[in-house]
Amino acid sequence: MIKILSIIIVLAGLLGGMAAGHMLRPVPEPAEAEPDAEAEMEPAAQSAQPADVFEVVQMADQFVVPLLRGGNVDALMVINLSLELGKEAEQRLQRLEPRLRDRFLQVLFDHANSGGFDGAFTSNSAMTTLRASLREAGRDVLGPDVWGVLITDLFRRDV
Repeated sequence: MIKILSIIIVLAGLLGGMAAGHMLRPVPEPAEAEPDAEAEMEPAAQSAQPADVFEVVQMADQFVVPLLRGGNVDALMVINLSLELGKEAEQRLQRLEPRLRDRFLQVLFDHANSGGFDGAFTSNSAMTTLRASLREAGRDVLGPDVWGVLITDLFRRDV
């Protein structure tokens, strides 16, 4: 009877551990229906564009993103961004910067809420995903003249 009880306890522990691991696994990346060829270009290929075609423009202020745990602010991410813009887009940036900041903040909040700033948040895959999302948001606001988004400063301050 003791052997059967110990086997049942071990099996219950294993099943409980498997259930906890299943519930705590990272959220998978949403799959795109058909990514466009330009979005699949390597970052090195994107930066290989002629320098006289675009300008690098730094955003006026930094972005501060709170990281929440259990409804409380656990840490703050402070991020500085620059944009690689076509020469014609700089005037549009000045006019539409509040709208662009709003879209960038929404992308950063979504990234934070999905756990993008947890663990090894500076890994190549995490940064590539974040840059691509920011570039897409920039193109939604400013049009196709947004060639890239550069993350110039990124740090986490635990509260």
